[in-house]
This record gives sequence, C-alpha cells and structure tokens, in this order.
Amino acid sequence: MPHLASNLNNHFNERLSELGPSKIRAFDQKVSTIPGIIKLTIGEPDLNTPDHIKQAAVDDILANDSHYAPQSGKPELRQAVSSYLKRSLDLNYDPNSEICISVGATGALNDVFMSILNPGDKIIVPTPVWALYFQLIKVTGAIPVQVDTSKDGFILTPEHLQKVIDQQGPIKAIILTDPSNPTGRVYSKQQLLGLSQVIEKNNLISVSDEIYGELVYGNNKHHSLSQFIPDRNILISGLSKAYAMTGWRLGYIAGPQEVMKNIIKMNAFLVTSVTDNVQAAAIEALNNGHEDPIKARSIYADRLEFMKTGLEKIGFEMSTPQGAFYIFAKIPDQFGNDDETFANELAKKARVGVTPGRYFGTGGQGYVRMSYASSKENLKESLRRITNFVENLNN
Repeated sequence: MPHLASNLNNHFNERLSELGPSKIRAFDQKVSTIPGIIKLTIGEPDLNTPDHIKQAAVDDILANDSHYAPQSGKPELRQAVSSYLKRSLDLNYDPNSEICISVGATGALNDVFMSILNPGDKIIVPTPVWALYFQLIKVTGAIPVQVDTSKDGFILTPEHLQKVIDQQGPIKAIILTDPSNPTGRVYSKQQLLGLSQVIEKNNLISVSDEIYGELVYGNNKHHSLSQFIPDRNILISGLSKAYAMTGWRLGYIAGPQEVMKNIIKMNAFLVTSVTDNVQAAAIEALNNGHEDPIKARSIYADRLEFMKTGLEKIGFEMSTPQGAFYIFAKIPDQFGNDDETFANELAKKARVGVTPGRYFGTGGQGYVRMSYASSKENLKESLRRITNFVENLNN
C-alpha cells in the first residue's frame, strides 16, 4: 500500500485543509452504531421513487441512450423545467439559455458559488441553515456572513437584513433557503417582497434554494424571490425531496441569461453533463408526475401534525414548521443550550437519533432537528421513547 511522500504533505488546497467534515453526517454515523436506534437525523425520504419515473429510466437504458448529453442538460428536460416553473410559480425562463441541469442541488450550489463569488466576497447566510453552505462558500475563498434569525421566529426580516448590510458591507450576495432546512419555516409573499426590496436597493445578487418548494403544508404557499427580482435572483431546486429521488442526483438552476452563461460553463467544467437515464427519469417526473408531490405532501403533513402535537404535549417548543420535513425543537430546560449533550443522551438512553441545532450555525444552540421523513411506525415509537426520556428527566 503506497504512502504519500513525506515531502508532499503540504501540497494540498489550503482552503480544503481548513474545512472539517460535515458534523451532521459525522453525528449520524456515530449514533448509527447504537443497536436498535431510530434515526431522525438525515433528510432522507423513506418513500420510494414513483414507479413511472423508475420505468422511464429503465426504458432509456434499454434504448441505448448512453452518449454525452448537452452540457446544460437535455433540451427536453430544460423545457420540462421551464414549463414546471411557469406552471407552479408563473416564472418565465428560456430553456435554451436560462436553465442548467446539475448533479443534485448540491452540484447546483457549487456551480453558482464558483460562478459568482471571488476570494474576499461576502455572502449573507441566514441561520440556522443547512451547514454545507458554509463549506462550499469557503472553498471559493468567499466569506459567509451568518445572520441569526432565532429572535424573529427563524425568518429573516428586511430590517434585520438592512442592519447587517450596514454593519458588514460591502456585501455581494445573499442565499435564502425557502422552505427552510432545519426549521421548516416558509416565507410569505409579503416577507419575500420586503426582502427583495432591500436586496435590490443594496445591489445584491440573491440565490434562492427552493429544493423543498413542493413540500409546504396547510394554508401556506411557496413563493420565490424570482417572482419579485427575476433580474438578480438565481433559483436552485431539484427532484430529490418531493419525488423521493435523493440518490438520483438531479438538480437545476434558473436565472438571467447573462449569469447563466457562466454557470453553464462551470457546470460543464465540474461534471461535463448529467447521466442520461437520470435526465430521462426527471423528464417523466416533471411532465407526468404532477400528482407525486401532492401524495408525498399529504403523507408528510400527517406526520408533521402527529410529531408536533406529541412533542408539544411533553413541553417541547418550536416555531411552527410550515414546510420541508423537519421540526426544530427547543430542548428541555435541564440542558440549557447544550444541544449536543441532549442529543447524545437521547441517543444512548432512548435510542432516538436527532441532530444538534448548533450544527446549523448561529441561533441553533439549544435546539435539535428532527426529520419526520420516516415511517409513521418509526415516528410513533420515537415519540414514545422521547416521552419516556423527558418524563424520567422531570422525575
């Protein structure tokens, strides 16, 4: 087995050496070793990819579709994305020049960050948030400016955004996750309008991560910054969550032609093109799978109500989740803000895995994220175990 030459130990990308592995994944791996544990740690749908989508991929393979696809994605898929965005959000994007198909939403984020950020640029990241943003931004040499939204119910207000810009300027960009991971919060049309006015006033580029856009519950509705500032917003989404296609790795980007030109170029540098049969499955999902997210949404809404009601009965507090498939709950008072200790104790003693809130950035301390993208049976048993754990604490 070869070992690296000792005089090459410092021959690496310095930015990468400054970044640690995902704490969320590391914690999940640690608790996975506990026998009988039920994990509510990872945002992984327990539902299966719908059969008609799987069949489209099989048919594509059997048709020997095994050659390089266009670097921005198959024309039929770019058209399907364009039609979907028009149908769902009344947005108009030219499939020939304003849409790019990527390897998952994570690949899309890399494409965008590497296209718009330079070393030293500052980008606002409202927190708590999916922590991979920080790492991807830092790889470009840019600086993520964390903005704690916990005092405003985990919603970034226009006033708070302007205050941060005044204090931290110059700022180049902002990224907004809506619906939110980890809090499940959803921005209203009025809230997005207010943010868009501040973004435009201060000449920022905005990036909206809308991967959970199909998973919004109750009377809430998903809106997009692109509905208010289409000339400066870059929209990212994909099929992973609403269509239970996390392993297929299919994402997309939509934005103004001038910025998309570089994003498409970057996507080509990073991946050349997305796998043919995955694109065929995505075409089927977007063109003929209109009912699939509706079915998934109904299942998740039921689970949310079950978990929210049960957790509130035993004293957990939360800002009401409205989308995605997470609950971000305040931990019992006995633990103060030590969410890591609470999560470790819950895993060891109750055999339920939840993710410490501090892993999602400032404002997450004292909370834990619970994913309800798990079976109702698992959720019932998890709630029973959590209830017993909390009752033993109280006694």
